[in-house]
Amino acid sequence: MMVLGCDLGGTNVRVRLARGTPEGTQTVAEHHYRSAEHADLESVLLSFLQQTHTAPAALSVACIAVAGPVEILAQEQRARITNLPWVVDSAALRQRLGLPYVELINDFQAIGYGLATLGTAELLTLQPGTPRARAPKALLGAGTGLGQALLVWCGTGYEVIPTEGGHCDFGPGDPLETGLLEALSARLGRVSYEDLLSGPGLVRIAEFLAQQGPYRAGPALASAPADELPAVIGAAAVAGSDPLAMATVDRFLGIYGAQAGNLALASLALGGIYVAGGIAPKLSALFPTSPFLTRFRAKGPMSQLMERFPVHVVLNPDIGLDGAVHCAWRRSLQRQAGLMPV
Repeated sequence: MMVLGCDLGGTNVRVRLARGTPEGTQTVAEHHYRSAEHADLESVLLSFLQQTHTAPAALSVACIAVAGPVEILAQEQRARITNLPWVVDSAALRQRLGLPYVELINDFQAIGYGLATLGTAELLTLQPGTPRARAPKALLGAGTGLGQALLVWCGTGYEVIPTEGGHCDFGPGDPLETGLLEALSARLGRVSYEDLLSGPGLVRIAEFLAQQGPYRAGPALASAPADELPAVIGAAAVAGSDPLAMATVDRFLGIYGAQAGNLALASLALGGIYVAGGIAPKLSALFPTSPFLTRFRAKGPMSQLMERFPVHVVLNPDIGLDGAVHCAWRRSLQRQAGLMPV
C-alpha cells in the first residue's frame, strides 16, 4: 500500500509519500513547499503527485495535519488554516484529486500519532518512571499556544484524542506566581496556562520579572523585535548570557512541570507524559536542571504516584509529518480490516 502524509502550516507545506507494510512505513519521496506560492492545498498536492509520478488512485489513504481547528462533518472534515486564507475540505480533496480516502487532523493530534515512530535518541527522558503497557499516554506542547492531547489504546495501537486542556485556569505555585496571576488578571481577566506556557507567555513572564526586579533586560532582549522576543529569550537562557532570560525560562519550566503533573493526574497516563511543541526542543538542555520535575512531582498526597509516570521531552522536529504518515498507515490497515469506510 502507498500512503501520503502532509503537514500543513502557515508558512510551509511538507508532503511525504510512503510505502506501508504490516510493520510500518518507508519513505519514498518528500517535498517541501512555501504556502504563499500556492493558491490552495489542492495545487500543492497536485504538484507533488506530478513530481513523484504518483497516480492518486495508487494511494490508499492521505492524512493532512493542519494548523488550525478541524470541524467534523459526518464522515468528512473541514479546517480553516491559521495564518493562511485557505479552507481545506476532505471531501473536496478526495473528489477533485481522485484520492480514495482523505482525513484531516489537527497538527498537535499528528504529533500524538508521531509518538509511535520515535526512537530513544529522539527523546530526552526526565523520569523513567514505571511504564504500564497499553496505559493512557498524555501529550502537551507549548508553542504559539499550549496544545494537549490524550492517547488511548484501541486494539492495535493508540488513537489520539485532542483536547483544549491548555485553556484550564492557571494555578500559582508560590507567592511570586500569585503576584504574576494578579498582574495578568488585571490585563487579561481570566488567566489560563496557555497565557503563560506559550511564546507570548514567555514574554509576559519576562515583563513581570523585570518589573519585580532585580533583573533588567539586557541588550539582546531590549533590542529584539516583538515577534522575535520569545526566541531571543529562549536562546539567551540556553546561552546563559542574560539573567532576566535565565530567570524567565526557569520560571516557565517550573510552571510547565506543574501543568504536566496536572495532566498526568487528570488522565492517569502511566504510559508516559510527553512534552513536545516548538519550544521544548530548543530548551531541552535546561530541562534536567530546571524546576520542571520538582513541580511535576509536587502534588501533595499524590507525590509518590507522580514518580511512577514516565516523563519525556520530544526532540524530533519532524514528528508532525511523521505522525501524519503514521496516521495514514493506521487508517489504511483499518480500512483493509473492514474497520473503516472503504
